[in-house]
Amino acid sequence: MEERTDIKSLLPEELQSFMKKLGEKPFRGKQIFDWLHHRQVESFDEMTNLSKDLREKLKEHCVLTVLKPVQILTSSIDGTQKFLFALEDGNVIESVLMKYHHGNSACISTQVGCRMGCRFCASTIDGMVRNLTPSEMAEEIYAIQRNSGAPVSNIVLMGSGEPLDNYDHVMKFMDLITHEQGANISGRNLTLSTCGLVPQIQRLAAEKRQITLAISLHAPDDETRRSLMPIANQYSIAEVLDACEEYFEKTGRRISFEYSLVAGVNDTREEAKKLAGLLKGRNCHINLIPVNPVKEREYRRSDRKSVEDFQRILKEMGLNATIRREMGADINGACGQLRKSYQEYNKKKEGEQ
Repeated sequence: MEERTDIKSLLPEELQSFMKKLGEKPFRGKQIFDWLHHRQVESFDEMTNLSKDLREKLKEHCVLTVLKPVQILTSSIDGTQKFLFALEDGNVIESVLMKYHHGNSACISTQVGCRMGCRFCASTIDGMVRNLTPSEMAEEIYAIQRNSGAPVSNIVLMGSGEPLDNYDHVMKFMDLITHEQGANISGRNLTLSTCGLVPQIQRLAAEKRQITLAISLHAPDDETRRSLMPIANQYSIAEVLDACEEYFEKTGRRISFEYSLVAGVNDTREEAKKLAGLLKGRNCHINLIPVNPVKEREYRRSDRKSVEDFQRILKEMGLNATIRREMGADINGACGQLRKSYQEYNKKKEGEQ
């Protein structure tokens, strides 16, 4: 039996070639792309300017990725919505919609689980199951819009998974979501967060995409970073910063450094000074994040005073540093937590049967 084509992962020119293969006129490819990524339909039957015969052919030869929410949590504090989506193979992934005055941001997952093993993150606890396809990532955006009625203008690849560990699919997703015939979201409104995979950052720099690169730094020295992030055993801070410099030189895009503050681990005045020394003179922004407590991990978040002191020291030493506004604090906000609790609930239910 032939493998069916993941039609929502195809760009217009690929769809045109696919139409030829099906014995159809190539221009049909453009029409289908419009239905999938501009109008964002959920079935082939909605493609009313295609013949019934072609729609039947598409049903036979293609798989149409459509995500359905199994759970939606809405924050009573700020309206943030967390979505748990079911995938075709029974896996679930999380996405978040955050509403700001300047527009709506969607934080999406790029993998089911994650194999990076960062010690303070719930996404990595059971390791990585698989990569998400370009169509599944695009559907996170489309399904958020369908189910919330809120248009998405900014996308953050900061949910479960390491985006650069799923490099080709993530780049294809970006091509789809920024395409002028589709959702047409500006590349400058995309932020990709990575724990620091040096070869992939260099590859990204060579492509000169106009996205924002956010580096999960979380420590000002290699020893502390290794205790928090296993990837630091592979690439030193110096190597990561060299790759960032290359990215800035080739794209002109300012780098964002994410720094999760963990009480008694990386939040002292000395560490703030060390971080300032490390990043001084670089065209960058530092995003300070009080770490989200995860019940399977022993880390505690820094108190408000420590966070503010840390920020003040960075600013006094000439760096641009902000404290991330906490969104959806009342709805299991930390990355991977909703998926984890859903899996535990299902296991318990199976055990009771």
